[in-house]
Amino acid sequence: MEQFLAIIAVMLVLAVALLPFVRAIEPVLSRVEQGLTIASTAVILFVMLFVCAEVFMRYVFNSPIPGHLEGSELLMPVIVFFALSYTQSVHGHVGMSFVVDALGEHGRRRLEAVTIGLSMFIFAVLTFYSGMQAYRAWIFDDVTMTPPYFKVWPSAAAVPLGFFLCTLRMYLQVLKRLYPARYWFPDKLPPGAIREV
Repeated sequence: MEQFLAIIAVMLVLAVALLPFVRAIEPVLSRVEQGLTIASTAVILFVMLFVCAEVFMRYVFNSPIPGHLEGSELLMPVIVFFALSYTQSVHGHVGMSFVVDALGEHGRRRLEAVTIGLSMFIFAVLTFYSGMQAYRAWIFDDVTMTPPYFKVWPSAAAVPLGFFLCTLRMYLQVLKRLYPARYWFPDKLPPGAIREV
């Protein structure tokens, strides 16, 4: 319970401390999101080629690639969590908007601010606990159970990174919903960025 209250306190302090820097955070976060999404796409292509090579080696030369299953599994969190924040920024996550769409613009913005704020809190908690798991994997030098014994912590570190960036993105979205005139700045996005609507 103490950790839970500490997360709430840290989140509130950071939310207030970051207010003066919101306009600077948006373009930097957009660039980071785009870079990680490109990296996630590259990892998808690599895993696809890696699995094809493994199947080819197994059935043509009867010589499977050692650790192919563990290696592919360790890359899955990278694929998912590197693109998590970008997907949030373009409203790509699945959601039900039947009730929200029936409201007026003011009510819709307020309700979206509340739901995104709750999601932001949940993601902050997930950031903390997944970060603790990644830290433990690093401290204990955790490896896969079969040769060639891949280290687990780089894959585990992708999870809190994705959660943290998504929490930050939700923070900006809450501000945009609550104070659209003050925190809506489409001109500040980097070239080629998709503008949030």
